[in-house]
Amino acid sequence: MHTVVSRDVWLQARAALLDEEKALTQASDDLARKRQQLPWVRVDKSYAFDTDQGPASLPDLFKGRSQLLVYHFMFGPDYTAGCPSCSAIADGFDRITVHLENHDVAFWAVSRAPLAKLQAYKQRLAWRFAWASSFASDFNADFNIYVTEEQKEYNYRREPDIPWRDGQEGGGESAEAMFAAACGTDVPTYHRDRPGMSAFALQDGAVYHTYSTYARGLDGLWSMYQWLDRAPKGRNEAGGPWWRRIDEYGT
Repeated sequence: MHTVVSRDVWLQARAALLDEEKALTQASDDLARKRQQLPWVRVDKSYAFDTDQGPASLPDLFKGRSQLLVYHFMFGPDYTAGCPSCSAIADGFDRITVHLENHDVAFWAVSRAPLAKLQAYKQRLAWRFAWASSFASDFNADFNIYVTEEQKEYNYRREPDIPWRDGQEGGGESAEAMFAAACGTDVPTYHRDRPGMSAFALQDGAVYHTYSTYARGLDGLWSMYQWLDRAPKGRNEAGGPWWRRIDEYGT
C-alpha cells in the first residue's frame, strides 16, 4: 500500500527525488568518460567467424567502421534455442543497430552455436541485427564468456556458489534449470556460456580491445528493465523469472 497525498505534497517529494536522479546522471556521465579513458589492449590473435556473408575475421566485423560493439549472446552449440534473457535483451537492441552503424559503430551478436542454428532462431524471432558464429574459434573463451567447470571465473573474479542457481534459496526449481530447459539442455551445459558485451577499436589496421562488461553490468543495456524501473511496481520479481521469448506469451 502506498501513501496517497495531495498534488503539492507529491511535487515536493518528486523534486527531492529529481535531485538524486540528477546526481546519478552526472555520476553515470563521469563513469562513461572513465570507460572511454581505459587503456587499450592490442588483439594480435586471429579469430574466425561464420556470418551470413561467409567467413569473417575480427577486423571484418568492423565493416569499414572504426568501432565495434559485440553482444555475447548465450547460445551454446548444444542449445536448441537461445537464452530467454539474452533474447529479451536482443529485442531491445534489434532496431537500434542501424543508428549505431550510421555513427561509425559496427554491431554484432556473437555466439558459439553453429551459424545455421543462429539463422533459424533469428528468423523465428524476426530479428535484423548481424549475428556471427564463433564456433570454430577461441573468441568466447578468450573474452571470458565461455566458462569451464574447473575455471569458474566470470566477471573478473572467481564465482562464488549462488543459492538460486541450484534451488537452495526458496526451494523448488532454480532459475537456471528453468532457462536450461527452455534452451533444450541441462544446467551444466547451459552454464558454460555467459552473457556480456565487449567493445573494440580499429586503428591503423590493428584491432584493440577497449572494454567488456558482464552479469549485472548489462542491466543498463536491457531496455525492458529500464522501463520497469520506472513503473509503479518496479521489476516485481518476487516469484522469480517471469519473462518469455516474444513468441511464447499467451494471449
